[in-house]
Amino acid sequence: MLEYIAIAVLFLIAVVLAALIVFLGEIFGPRHSTPRKAMPYESGMRPVGEGRRRMPVRFYLIAVLFILFDIEVIFFLPWAVTFRKLGLFGLVEMFIFILILLVGYVYAWKKGALEWE
Repeated sequence: MLEYIAIAVLFLIAVVLAALIVFLGEIFGPRHSTPRKAMPYESGMRPVGEGRRRMPVRFYLIAVLFILFDIEVIFFLPWAVTFRKLGLFGLVEMFIFILILLVGYVYAWKKGALEWE
């Protein structure tokens, strides 16, 4: 149990610090809300229309595809670091991985997921 004392102390410091920050925010934070402070602010421009308007599904589809392919690209770094140790086996496996990514990309392209209107 002696090994866990450091974790308990760290947890206690984190809880005390979080409580202190919330407490100081309540004491020194803004007290009076004005209509101008309550207005939504977006890139220095006044908002047009209501904030809960419907967005086309294309935005979400492009975002999901970006995240999907972005996360897949992260797997290139460990492969590149251990490339010499893996040898021919690693090279073939990476070509298979890239081929699978390419098939997914072509599928999304043929379905029209990457077209912007």
